[in-house]
Amino acid sequence: MKRSDFKQWLYCGKQWLYRGQRPNRIARMLNRPWAVLASWGVASTYLVNLEVTGRKSGRTISLPVVVAVVDGQRYLVSMLGEHVQWVQNVRSAGGRAVLKSGGREEVHLEEVPRDARAPILRAYLQRAPGARPHVPVSKDAPLAEFEKIATAFPVFQVVSNFRAHQEPEPMQREAGCQFICLDQEYRV
Repeated sequence: MKRSDFKQWLYCGKQWLYRGQRPNRIARMLNRPWAVLASWGVASTYLVNLEVTGRKSGRTISLPVVVAVVDGQRYLVSMLGEHVQWVQNVRSAGGRAVLKSGGREEVHLEEVPRDARAPILRAYLQRAPGARPHVPVSKDAPLAEFEKIATAFPVFQVVSNFRAHQEPEPMQREAGCQFICLDQEYRV
């Protein structure tokens, strides 16, 4: 068996694991240890565990994802396209999510406009070999090829919560406020 034949066989197997744009039972079993390794920070620096609130169940959904870095900014890409559950959950949660990789980081995910996705998709395919069977261009294709498929693959920019658009209002003290500290009450 030639290397190209093996690569084609492997790509077909990976596509089979995600038929219908969702992981089958075997893919879910294989993703669990990767999610644990990603959340512990044991795996590479670009593999993280994404946690988002399910739009129907309200439960926390977690899955391993690869972070693409372009010009110092972090991005998450949906390797299976537009209609996957985690993308719909992120949109319904208003972009609120948690990334875990050795620690817990609350983030805001902002969807990248379609015309700006091509360089991010190329960087993503360079970093995520598991996504290559699901994206119909080569990782070494020219940027023009990525521009043709950019509308089919959602991309989210990772914005740390302290940089998010919704700045928390500074805490103001009013007369009669009550503070509780170390099991003791203080009145101001």
